[in-house]
Amino acid sequence: MRLLNFCVVVLLVLATAYVYKIKFDATLRATRVAEMRNEVQRETDAIAALRAEIARLENPSRLEGLASRHLKLRMPEQWQFDQLNNLPDKPPEGVAPPKGDAISADAHGKDQDIPTGSIPAAPKAVRNELPQAR
Repeated sequence: MRLLNFCVVVLLVLATAYVYKIKFDATLRATRVAEMRNEVQRETDAIAALRAEIARLENPSRLEGLASRHLKLRMPEQWQFDQLNNLPDKPPEGVAPPKGDAISADAHGKDQDIPTGSIPAAPKAVRNELPQAR
């Protein structure tokens, strides 16, 4: 009978310790959750403050004042405009790229057998028959 009482007391002590551990872990996690909520609130407030600052900086009247103060702009004069019928019919001829230009060489078809993301790759049998770029 004494042995049974002793075992019950030990089990009660172990159960009490386990319940205390669970309570301590729950309290610790609740504290962490509260800290995270506070941190989220601080970040939300910081984001709101930054958005308000952006709105203030992008205010058109502020930008207009800065432009008039720092940029010496004038209204365009009538002689700076021309009518559309005075424009040339076609654009001027472009200048040919130099012969050693690697970008223009790619554009003119040297490496056209290399697949890109928009062109599916050729099957292996066909790919082996294609001439290799040198």
